[in-house]
Amino acid sequence: MEATELVSPVRLWTAQEVLARPGPVPAAAGVYGWHFARSPHPDLHAGRLLYVGIAPRYMANRTSTQNLRKRVRYHYRGNAAGSTLRLTLGCLLGLELRRVGSGRRMTFGKTGEATLSQWMADNARVCWIERSEPWELESRLIADLDLPLNLDQNRHNAFHDRLKEIRARAREQARELPVENQGVRA
Repeated sequence: MEATELVSPVRLWTAQEVLARPGPVPAAAGVYGWHFARSPHPDLHAGRLLYVGIAPRYMANRTSTQNLRKRVRYHYRGNAAGSTLRLTLGCLLGLELRRVGSGRRMTFGKTGEATLSQWMADNARVCWIERSEPWELESRLIADLDLPLNLDQNRHNAFHDRLKEIRARAREQARELPVENQGVRA
């Protein structure tokens, strides 16, 4: 099964390896899977596949410019406004979500994003497989596997409601705080 390459990969890649130039991640379409040496939440088990994502996303009305390299690198060094994985991990780790810039985007601020990037560098490992239409495989994986950090298409997962609640609470608290105008990369 195609999932084996993500569930039990031959190789997992670190932030340092992924962010190196030129780096191992291909500039191609595909599915990526995230494993964690340390769990981001007490109810989740470390050392296994907890999240899958795709690049590009399927969009009926425009063409996505995303690929595996761009997406995986962004998860390691971007921010919560552009990465649902980073948003989820930061919320589970108890980092303070803040409104930034104009107040419409939410990130963990400069310090929180740096803390999250370091946590990911220490604990997050990634693997990938190339697929020309990755959204088809993503849907099957989410339906067939226990992927507690995925929310989309994953209402059947036992952790889904808890994760939604944790993220909603973080957003509520962020709306009550003043907008943080620190420079955080979009």
